[in-house]
Amino acid sequence: MSYLLFVLRHWRLLGFGFLLTMFSSFGQTYYVSLFSAEFRDAFGLGHGGFGLVYSVATLASAACLVWLGRLIDQVDLRWYAGLACAGLVAACFVTSAVPSAAWLTLAIFLLRLTCQGLMSHTAVTTMARYFEAERGRAVSVAQLGYAVGRAVLPVGAVLVVAAIGWRQTWTFTGIALAVLLVPAVLWLLKGQAARHRAHVARLRRAAGDGEGAARQWSRADVLRDPRFYLLMPVTLASAFITTGLVFHQVHLVAAKGWDLTWFVGAFVLFSAATTVAALIAGPVIDRRGAVRLLPYFLLPMAASLVLLACADHVLVVPVYMVATGISSGASMTIAGTLWAEIYGVRHLGAIRAVTSALTVFASALSPVAMGWLLDAGVSIEAIALMCVGYVAAATALLAAPALRSARADRRDPARGVAGPAP
Repeated sequence: MSYLLFVLRHWRLLGFGFLLTMFSSFGQTYYVSLFSAEFRDAFGLGHGGFGLVYSVATLASAACLVWLGRLIDQVDLRWYAGLACAGLVAACFVTSAVPSAAWLTLAIFLLRLTCQGLMSHTAVTTMARYFEAERGRAVSVAQLGYAVGRAVLPVGAVLVVAAIGWRQTWTFTGIALAVLLVPAVLWLLKGQAARHRAHVARLRRAAGDGEGAARQWSRADVLRDPRFYLLMPVTLASAFITTGLVFHQVHLVAAKGWDLTWFVGAFVLFSAATTVAALIAGPVIDRRGAVRLLPYFLLPMAASLVLLACADHVLVVPVYMVATGISSGASMTIAGTLWAEIYGVRHLGAIRAVTSALTVFASALSPVAMGWLLDAGVSIEAIALMCVGYVAAATALLAAPALRSARADRRDPARGVAGPAP
């Protein structure tokens, strides 16, 4: 089925996923950082002070996501998504009224938890749960919302802040989301009760297949499975490396002697490559399985990091952006489908709550770790080569006996055939 026919057939549920990923922008680093100067001026924070506030809020949101994320397995999706969106509305109003740095920490915590945490988690978990046979396509379409949000919302924020001020911008955002987002999400989930009943019936039929039944792993089972710990480093690599280098992009540009405008402008290539890679990875995953892509999807990023470490020419920038975007786009689709492919979908919310929290933790850790290295006099080129070493080590873990010899001990209820084995 082509993407167009697929979207036309399932436009309502795919639109739900797209909308959540798009509006998760309000709690993403690239959006919140637009207000960093205003926050620092309002509360007398330095760059380090604001960085500490942001890191504490992000890590706290990751810890809460482990518990709140699992509730999607137990609560009606309409209530869960509606409350996540209502939480974002509340976060916007809190941000608009913060009187101190302590309250700012709370506001950023709420933005990070509802957006990067719950809304992203809800969108991807829903796609992976209800589209067993076309899971890759569904996740890739929903994740287009990230690219659209990144392209549209920051520009809009800059214009609105210039016109009415930063506090009024967050107030306006909260009102707009309350009026538009919450009703739209509930409308797009029309028919959810019947959809979920059909999903539960499929799981029960699969469970009745005896030896051929799909094993549905619990979170406790997953945390005891050695494969989980062998797979996590490679799935976290893109978030860790990309976030750290973007956070320190000013230093990177200065060290290379590049123009910052040229570097930032090249992010359009990153977004385009991310989108194209995600759309290509979706059908490939549906045909071959996410596990089979694991040894390969980080190769473009690794090659670009070697180039970054060895060359200073300005043309390195577009090559780096495209190659990193390819790995990032494939990574998002793989991360959205991998755990459902290996461990089933009955407890997918609880499992993805852990993996999502670890991803948030990795994205919070890398700026600090790279910052310490830079302060210690380590060059950005050496850090790039360290990242290549990380990619190589994470990929090498995929050859571990526990993964190489293990066969998937579950069957995909949608296909009725054995799922891809690690």
